[in-house]
Amino acid sequence: MAIYSNSYETFDSNNKREDLANVIYNISPTETPFMSSIGTGSASGTKHEWQTDSLAAAAANLVIEGDDSPNRALTATSRLLNYTQISTKPVVVTGTQEVVSKAGVSSEMAYQIAKAGKELKRDMELDMTGKQVAAAGSSGTGRASRAYEAWCNTNELHGSGGSTHGTTGAVTDGTQRVLTEALLKSNLKSCFDQGGNPDLLLVGSFNKQKVSGFTGNSTRMDMAEDRSLVATIDVYVSDFGEVRVVADRILRSSGRTALVVDTEMWSVAYLRPFGVQDLAKTGDAEKKQLLVEYTLVSKNEAASGKIADLTTS
Repeated sequence: MAIYSNSYETFDSNNKREDLANVIYNISPTETPFMSSIGTGSASGTKHEWQTDSLAAAAANLVIEGDDSPNRALTATSRLLNYTQISTKPVVVTGTQEVVSKAGVSSEMAYQIAKAGKELKRDMELDMTGKQVAAAGSSGTGRASRAYEAWCNTNELHGSGGSTHGTTGAVTDGTQRVLTEALLKSNLKSCFDQGGNPDLLLVGSFNKQKVSGFTGNSTRMDMAEDRSLVATIDVYVSDFGEVRVVADRILRSSGRTALVVDTEMWSVAYLRPFGVQDLAKTGDAEKKQLLVEYTLVSKNEAASGKIADLTTS
């Protein structure tokens, strides 16, 4: 069939939209298993405080019939605190970029805000599971929320030379060693003896494979039916209950510390939940920032544990 003379064909056009799939694939990991597993709450000030208490040790309890009730000394609650930390992700999109036809997104600003939200959650996961100590901040420095490793000083297993300061939470990394089943069993026992019931083990990818290879006669590995958190979840059946084993890509230093978590004893308290703020316009660009202000609450650090200074390759 002949083509009409002077037909304007796509071969002649210089303004064709590229044949791009109308989807943007983001291969960066977004899972935040620690954040997703613990509770949430609210804070009313930058210095967030709460109280903890403990039961008296079990003792023989026998009284004589008709005897007067004896006096019993009562113990005061313990007062704990942490500081709220501000985390932000700014987004600046030019006026032109917002209105031109784009592959994969209708609004560049909306897409970048959604992407920033995922990045902000990853930042929070890293900060909350790491060894950051609490800081009140000043006019020149930001406030810092005390992180899991800095809180966890009762049931800590460090390599040679490593330690966690009982008051400040300052962590000194020690000599790295291989994660063994004996180390895991020891830490789980310590948590149980302190009244904890750990139900989550967070490890890096290398040590996830180590745990999968544990072959002790007193343990077995079951595949969990609930895989909503991450791609792979195993259940380690210990002498003290079942513990979900989850690989966390965001743990510091590729997961040199395994976190043995009683998830009921941790929560995130928000002073300012996730929100988008408009920033002052100074040119032909729209400026916004995603902001959250939060702190990590440890209701009883002795209920959880950590196995530090592990090899990661």
